[in-house]
Amino acid sequence: MQKQGLLNIGFGNFVVASRVVAIVTPTSSPMKRLREDAKTEGRLIDATQGRKTRSIVITDSGHVVLSAIQAETVGQRFGQPEEEDA
Repeated sequence: MQKQGLLNIGFGNFVVASRVVAIVTPTSSPMKRLREDAKTEGRLIDATQGRKTRSIVITDSGHVVLSAIQAETVGQRFGQPEEEDA
């Protein structure tokens, strides 16, 4: 069985890396609208643990995942190979 790569989005939360379409900053008006629309439609996942939203991860299923980790940091993690279990 092939192991799916996971992307660490902070505080023990992960998303399946192959399902990620975009990692964006939450400050622009279109991203705020995207967040509100996802909340209304039940597609919003808040993984911030009560902290300020610093990045938004968009998946191919249309889900919108909020993270308290900077978009740049999540992007760097996205490009790194996953560590093997010993």
